[in-house]
Amino acid sequence: MTAKTALNGPILPAASGTTKSIVILLHGYGADGNDLIGLAPSFARILPDTAFYSPNAPFPCEMSPFGRQWFSLAEYDPEFLRRQPETMSGALRAMAEGAAKNAVSIDDFIDSLLAKHNLPANKLALVGFSQGTMMALQTAPRRNLAIAGVVGFSGALLGEEAFAGAIRSKPPMILVHGTADPVVPIEASRLAHKALTANGFDVELHERPNLQHGIDEEGINLASAFLSKHLGN
Repeated sequence: MTAKTALNGPILPAASGTTKSIVILLHGYGADGNDLIGLAPSFARILPDTAFYSPNAPFPCEMSPFGRQWFSLAEYDPEFLRRQPETMSGALRAMAEGAAKNAVSIDDFIDSLLAKHNLPANKLALVGFSQGTMMALQTAPRRNLAIAGVVGFSGALLGEEAFAGAIRSKPPMILVHGTADPVVPIEASRLAHKALTANGFDVELHERPNLQHGIDEEGINLASAFLSKHLGN
C-alpha cells in the first residue's frame, strides 16, 4: 500500500494575508485533517504570516470507517508494549516499512507548498501527532534541505537501526509526550530522543506527567514557542 495521490485537507490562510512561512499539521491514525487544524488558531496568534495546512492521510483507516491512516497498524499492540517495553524497538521497526513507502506523499506536498508560496525550505515546519509524528520524523531528516523544524506530539522514530545512513539534513525538533500514554508508550519518544541526539540533532524531549494520548495546554505552549523561534517572521 503506497500513496500516489496528491494530499489535500483543511487550510487556515495567514492571518495577515501575506504568507511568509508554512506549517503542515499531520494527524494521527484514524483521524483526518480536521483533527489538527484546530491547533492552527492558537499558533496563528503568534505567527500571523504563517499559512496552516492539515492534509488528510492518503488511505481510509482499516479500523475506523470515517478516519484516515498514513500506513497500517493492523499488528500494533500497545498493551503488549506496555507490559514489555523492551520490545519497543522491534515494534517500531515493523512499522518503518509502511512509513517509508508513504513518505513520498508528504515530500511531494512539501515541495508543492514551497513552490506555491515561493518560499525556501527553512520557512516550513511540520507538526505531527501520533502516527503523524512518525511520518514527520520519517520525512524531515531525509530531505536534502533542512526545513525549519519538527514538532512531534506522542509519536515515535521508526526504523532507528537504519536511520543514521538515511539522514540528509538535521532540522531542530521538539518532542512532547504524556507519561501515561496508553496508545504510544512514552518509551517511544525516549528512544527517539536518544537516537536523534546521538546523530547530532538539536532535539528537546518534554514529558508531560500523567497525560494520556493527547495534547495539553502546556504542549501547545511549548510548540508555539518552538515555532515562533524557528519560523519567526
